[in-house]
Amino acid sequence: MPTTQLYLASGSPRRQELLAQIGVQFERISAPIDETPLPNESAKDYVLRLAQAKAEAGWQVMLAQGKYPLPVLAADTTVVLDGQILGKPLDANDAIAMLEQLSGRSHQVLTSLGLRTHTGTEIVLSVSTVTFMPLSAAQIAAYVASGEPMDKAGSYGIQGTAGMFISDLQGSFSGVMGLPLHDTAVLLARHGLGLLAV
Repeated sequence: MPTTQLYLASGSPRRQELLAQIGVQFERISAPIDETPLPNESAKDYVLRLAQAKAEAGWQVMLAQGKYPLPVLAADTTVVLDGQILGKPLDANDAIAMLEQLSGRSHQVLTSLGLRTHTGTEIVLSVSTVTFMPLSAAQIAAYVASGEPMDKAGSYGIQGTAGMFISDLQGSFSGVMGLPLHDTAVLLARHGLGLLAV
């Protein structure tokens, strides 16, 4: 397996596209874990724990399936408003409620990366601040009716239609999408992987 550099423990099409964008040759590996927050767990602790757990689960799947041993990259993205985690919406009403909360306000998007190698797991955290314009009920309803919010943390995708709602972004656009490209490339380079390692 000379061309593949690592396994990506993520089913996210966006993460796969972003990783390919920076020239990384990878194979996707399925390693689902329980993503339920622990009681009183902070958003930061939650997102760091999940990245580590996903990377470790991917590593164990790799070993169990007898795959060629390579590093395993995992990531987790969480939207945070007033210290509360906004996950993927349960239904359209849940999406509307989240977007009403985000309307006209700033929130944080935390994306953690976990890279599991034979020496252990290195974790990196990217924090971005996203500001939404004030949204009318009709604008929210039309966006939710498009279906775009339904599989996304915080009920929006910055790379899609919701990009027009965002009046300010401090941090990483790709991090809000789910894989901060700069942080990912630097992390991989520390382990001799990717284009920054040359």
